Amino acid sequence: MKSMNNLKNNIAANLRYLRTRRRLSQEEVAEQVGVTRQAVAKWENGDSLPDIFNCGALADLFDVSLNDLVRYDPEQEGIPIGPKNKHIFGTVTIGERGQIVLPKKARDTLKLQPGDTLVVLGDSDPTTAGIALVSSNTFLQMTGKTIDAFFKGKEDKT
Repeated sequence: MKSMNNLKNNIAANLRYLRTRRRLSQEEVAEQVGVTRQAVAKWENGDSLPDIFNCGALADLFDVSLNDLVRYDPEQEGIPIGPKNKHIFGTVTIGERGQIVLPKKARDTLKLQPGDTLVVLGDSDPTTAGIALVSSNTFLQMTGKTIDAFFKGKEDKT
């Protein structure tokens, strides 16, 4: 279990990062949460902790989960706190035949099971190039079509 000092440090670091990322002053945060600027300053310095109601208001303001606001340790994770329901699971290496292994934390968090189908989406623009994996069920909900409809007559060439 994390000590009270670790939790204080987590909240302080997360609040400082989130406020500066949003380009808000301590005064603006205080106004939106309904506290004084001095209270926000004390939270960011780790001199005091916001109560549960203020933690909830801060989590909503910064679009992070309450759990992450309080428990996310940016030093241990190596990256700052992210938006609610957004994750960076780490990196994978592409094998010689193009295969990758999804990190266990990703499989567990997204409840992926052997046999589940993922849709591979890509962007080839050099300034935004990347690949995204989306569950086929989510893809169906987003588009209203099965993936098969997009590839009629095309075969997978692996």
